[in-house]
Amino acid sequence: MPSAISQSSSLDAILSSLQHSLRSSDASTTQSQLSKAKLALLQQNALIPSPQTSTATLTTARSILETGALLSIRLKDPQSFVRYYSQLQPFYDYPELQRPPSKDRSQITGLYLLLLLSQGDYAGFHTLLETLIVAESGNGGKSVEDDQFIRYPIELERSLMEGSYDQVWRKTNGRDVPSEEFALFSEARPPFSLHAILINTIRLEIASCAARSYPSLPIASAKNLLFLDSEGAVAEFAHEQGWSLEEGRIYFPSLEDAKKAEEGDKEREIMSNVVGYARELESIV
Repeated sequence: MPSAISQSSSLDAILSSLQHSLRSSDASTTQSQLSKAKLALLQQNALIPSPQTSTATLTTARSILETGALLSIRLKDPQSFVRYYSQLQPFYDYPELQRPPSKDRSQITGLYLLLLLSQGDYAGFHTLLETLIVAESGNGGKSVEDDQFIRYPIELERSLMEGSYDQVWRKTNGRDVPSEEFALFSEARPPFSLHAILINTIRLEIASCAARSYPSLPIASAKNLLFLDSEGAVAEFAHEQGWSLEEGRIYFPSLEDAKKAEEGDKEREIMSNVVGYARELESIV
């Protein structure tokens, strides 16, 4: 039976080859090697940390799973990435693996935060962020935002909530991303589309302004205004917003009082600015 030292050396060799393939952007070879690596981890009882497995073997196992997580992002496979992220949590929490800490942990955590953000899962985003803040609170006053990989999704979410869409666009256009994997979220289409959530956020703001500014709108006009593909999509969106449809028009809820009516001009100005930005965004994409 192979000794623990030979087993660890074998895993180290597999990891080295795996990381070389990933750096070379050879996805096919990396996938093949990753399958062999996970089989080796299973045979050595290293897929889950336990006292029966040496710390050296578990450290290598952690790095193999991290490589799998990064490969999943490059292959645009969010389900696989989430599985690797879940598999890694016991390794990140295992006391014997805290020193030295994983050099890829913050990048993978930042990517997971970004994935939650791209899926519109704000509850999951803030739950994880709060966990990170609590964990960091005992670390000599260090802030989670000191880490570039964690700071990036935090700043994006903050800009989205503030309506600073120009900041969101600047951060997601590929120039300010902290790594190659983060840049994949700048694409205009799923599965990692921050562009999609940006457009949806803008759409909701336009909808809010329109409902305050007009008593009704033709469905055809609403389709263009809201960047929707069809009148059927307009009808579905209107239903979600609680608007009524009648004879080819959308009817918004009645304005509650004169104050809202007086705010109409201001709302129209805001909407004009938002629409202008959204159209600029669409033309760039």
